[in-house]
Amino acid sequence: MSRIGKQPINISQGTEVFIDGSLVRIKGPKGELSISIPRQATVEKDDSAITVKVKNKEDKKQRAIWGLVRALLANMVKGVNEGFEKQLEFSGVGFRAGLKGQDLELSLGFSHPVLIKAPAGVVFKVEKNTITVSGIDKQLVGHAAAFIRSKKPVEPYKGKGIKYIGEYVKRKAGKKAVASA
Repeated sequence: MSRIGKQPINISQGTEVFIDGSLVRIKGPKGELSISIPRQATVEKDDSAITVKVKNKEDKKQRAIWGLVRALLANMVKGVNEGFEKQLEFSGVGFRAGLKGQDLELSLGFSHPVLIKAPAGVVFKVEKNTITVSGIDKQLVGHAAAFIRSKKPVEPYKGKGIKYIGEYVKRKAGKKAVASA
């Protein structure tokens, strides 16, 4: 049995769920998301909860799909009600970030500025050395944040680059520290 899949998803006030065969649409105060459910899983809506079921609970693949579909639907419900947010911080001499319309412009020590276009449904905010990526789709927000981070990951010697807030980067000793030992 999937421990995640068998839990019901509570629907808060102001959230509407539409089930049309294998297509599930969830509409809330922040927007609307939809997903196509695999044929092994079925979604049922009660008054205030969504439940996911599979045809064969003994099949390992179907149990995996059961938990996956339930997690995706729970993220959609949370996204249309509260939204998701990832914060990145950057450090380095001359590193700057700014908004150019909806897009993000980064100066990361390259010979040219790096321009990152905002995907539909994702909003960038910049304050000092912090970049905030927010939106209603968890996967899209995480992908956009990872794409920004990939432009200049933190290097372990001086700690320059872009990292998630709260991410720990293990620092290494340079050549001088190793040579004197």
